[in-house]
Amino acid sequence: MDKFTKICNDIKNIKIQGAEDIAKAALIAYSVKPNKLSIRKLISLRPTEPMLVNALNYAKKNGVKKTLELIKNNEAKITKLGLKLIKNNYIVFTHCHSSTVVNILKHAKKKGKKFQVYNTETRPLYQGRKTAIELAKVKIKVTTILDDAAHDAIKKSNLMLIGADAILKDAIINKIGSGLFAELAYYHNVPVYVASNSWKFSNKPVKIEERNFKEVWKNAPRNIKIRDPSFEIVKNKYIKAIISELGILKPNIFIKKVKVK
Repeated sequence: MDKFTKICNDIKNIKIQGAEDIAKAALIAYSVKPNKLSIRKLISLRPTEPMLVNALNYAKKNGVKKTLELIKNNEAKITKLGLKLIKNNYIVFTHCHSSTVVNILKHAKKKGKKFQVYNTETRPLYQGRKTAIELAKVKIKVTTILDDAAHDAIKKSNLMLIGADAILKDAIINKIGSGLFAELAYYHNVPVYVASNSWKFSNKPVKIEERNFKEVWKNAPRNIKIRDPSFEIVKNKYIKAIISELGILKPNIFIKKVKVK
């Protein structure tokens, strides 16, 4: 199997996950086969990923190396800004796996902040376990909970910090469960922050990816309908601010800035 095909398979099968990691992997694949057909193929793999589209379009004009450098620089800015939100003795609630969120928390630990994290398993593929492993490696105190146990964890938390797969004018799209948890956090006066590169913004509607139901129940009895949506909407009403390379901004201010960027 050639490198391009392997990366495509890994993206499709969620061996590579997280919007930024998917975009970076796609850029490497594009560097192997830099043509329009490659871009079309890569974009088709994950329809709920505007950053994938924006990164490839930028690379087409400016080259892969410059695109990867820009992503890296933006990551550094977001990490530095996110650090401001992590206070000593805080409990941070997070869901699924976001390299941006993990970078912020790692940086906070490196700077001597004392805090702990509650994170969900994130069923059906348990992506939250990746978050837990990465945080534990740098000795961040992390407690992994069942998705169903999020209510109590959110009530005890000082803030909720998640990533985003897409940012729209009136909402963000993130891993299924994010909307439910954001509403719970809002109800309990726990501020919800979204850490994201502005390249995840899309002026166009974004398709919510629905995956194979066998991820949920491999050998389900007949006549049982099973759905496996991977993402859901989080309305701006429930989001305190978006942390991007543009700053820590309320969603409506972020939208104004990203449109004129």
